[in-house]
Amino acid sequence: MFIRPSLFAFIFALAAVGTAKADRLRPMEGRKIDLGAVSGVVYYTLEGGGFRVVATLAQGEGGTPLRIEAVLAPGQSLRLSIPHERGVAAETVEIRCRDDRLLVQAVPVTN
Repeated sequence: MFIRPSLFAFIFALAAVGTAKADRLRPMEGRKIDLGAVSGVVYYTLEGGGFRVVATLAQGEGGTPLRIEAVLAPGQSLRLSIPHERGVAAETVEIRCRDDRLLVQAVPVTN
């Protein structure tokens, strides 16, 4: 089956394009997401007055990909996180729609 290798090639190519920017994304520009054991990419398209955000994540190269989609309006945000054992803060990335731009940033670890 060629779907899985093609999907990973697309994900990593898209991630390579987006790593040059600090946190701001442009439409269809990919940004790598790193949540420790789980990683992937996020991108968005403009849809009606909002941002259609698509995040594709997987654990390692052999993990089953998981796609998350949401439409964010200005002021809204989405958090993706991977929990750890008790007493260890989760790895978290926040995707926030601020005015006419989309920001992606790691959330600082707090205990």
